[in-house]
Amino acid sequence: MQQRQLTISSIIDYAAQVFGDAEVISRTIEGPIHRYTYRDCARRARQFAHTLDRLGLKPGDRVGGASWNHYRYLETFYGVTGIGAILHTINPRLFTEQLAYTVNHAEDRFIIADAACLPIFEACRDLLKGVEAYIVLTDAAAMPNTGLQNVYCYDEILQGADEQFPWREVDEWTGSALCYTSGTTGDPKGVLYSHRSCVLNAYAFNTPNGVGVGFKDALMPVVPFFHGNGWGIPFAGPMAGANLVLPGCDMEMGKLHELIVGEDVTVALAVPTVWLSMLEHLRQTGSNLGRLAKIVTGGAAPPRAMISEYESDYGVTISHAWGMTETSAATTYSHPPNGVSEKAALDIRATQGRPVYGSEIRVVDDADKPIVPEFGTPGEIRARGYWVASDYYKTPDKPAVDANGWLITGDIGLIGSDGNLRLTDRTKDVIKSGGEWISSIDLENAAAGHPDIVEAAVIAVPHERWQERPFLIVVRRQGSDVTAGDVLTWLSERVAKWWLPEDAVFINEIPHTGTGKIDKVALRKQFAVGKSGFATGET
Repeated sequence: MQQRQLTISSIIDYAAQVFGDAEVISRTIEGPIHRYTYRDCARRARQFAHTLDRLGLKPGDRVGGASWNHYRYLETFYGVTGIGAILHTINPRLFTEQLAYTVNHAEDRFIIADAACLPIFEACRDLLKGVEAYIVLTDAAAMPNTGLQNVYCYDEILQGADEQFPWREVDEWTGSALCYTSGTTGDPKGVLYSHRSCVLNAYAFNTPNGVGVGFKDALMPVVPFFHGNGWGIPFAGPMAGANLVLPGCDMEMGKLHELIVGEDVTVALAVPTVWLSMLEHLRQTGSNLGRLAKIVTGGAAPPRAMISEYESDYGVTISHAWGMTETSAATTYSHPPNGVSEKAALDIRATQGRPVYGSEIRVVDDADKPIVPEFGTPGEIRARGYWVASDYYKTPDKPAVDANGWLITGDIGLIGSDGNLRLTDRTKDVIKSGGEWISSIDLENAAAGHPDIVEAAVIAVPHERWQERPFLIVVRRQGSDVTAGDVLTWLSERVAKWWLPEDAVFINEIPHTGTGKIDKVALRKQFAVGKSGFATGET
């Protein structure tokens, strides 16, 4: 067999050669819609690679990228990695100190940022130790004023660069992208992806057991590219030859809906909070979703009621994907088999699904012993595979894997006899009452199924007799007068009696982390726990 390296540059070359007329459609940071082809993208990516080479970037150097999803940022995924350097995708939602920590820890030489993200670097410039220059992803007309030093305009520095600049030959095990965890409990930890892992993950993404994307699709990642390496979409989309529809920084539901319908999007990806908000928009406007056929969601378990409503009212199937930064985003996908009842299919879609080829999962007990799936017993989820981290970047004191080489995920779940993973909690969020597990995720999803509830969160509160009890925090639907008693009555018909929360409170908005998950750390701070074990706080 021929000895060919699995490199990221081969993906954009393939897209340009085979699907050169497929489009990348972006809502730009400046506002207007921009469209061009994969052939154009490949040409400009080579120009950017040449530009970085002229600026002195060396193989293995890190380049920080802070941007929302648009065509210029997509080009950098290929321009940076095409010369053997590493793209560090920066989450601009991190606190200033955390953002500065990741830039310094990664030792970024250059920062790439769109105009919307530039102020965060202006705010922490004195904390950044090794940044030599900033490249703003815009044109000369929209170039902002800034107090930063050594600032370049992206479109200007591409002018005159070689459109045929040859990619550097790199080993497929070479680092290509670097992404840091959200760091809710301590400093963020870096995960360094290889060219090989990114290519294999994109293959898996496009298989029918994954997301199942092909050249007839239009793929819209609402999930930001800085979240878990963009869920692999910057590579999977061009590999499939699918149109890419990139929403930029405007997450207003009307704007997202306009793109979905106007650009004939068939597959869209985002965390559940986005799809809950979109559902509200659809109810209020009476709109449909055009050609959208498939939603893939991750980051948190989607409410069963939401899955059902999208399918019954809009003809859109929702598949949940489970993964994390350390697993290159998704490693399992929920797909019901043929021939099952509508209820059974919904039951499976509400799980986290089965692993695609190339990844493995198992559940272990407190002694790290595997739990037999037929027992249906919860334990900590472990993972391994071709695109799963073996350690954290430059962090030898924080092991990523256990003694057997399986990734320690921190997620609690169980694997059924059918092989489907069912997430029940995070280890830091788990509720153990009277020695028995209570799933905060199941409680949240049951509460969110109430017609007058938009979103729900559950945290543990101390209890003198049972050690811990669940406490429910919910957001009412606009105009509703539903009471805590109504919600608890609703739950009493859907969960075991001993699972019922001690109480429920209503708030205007549930806080979320930078990656869209419910921020339970913030909720625990907001709701102080009194001697009685009941949480009290400002609503």
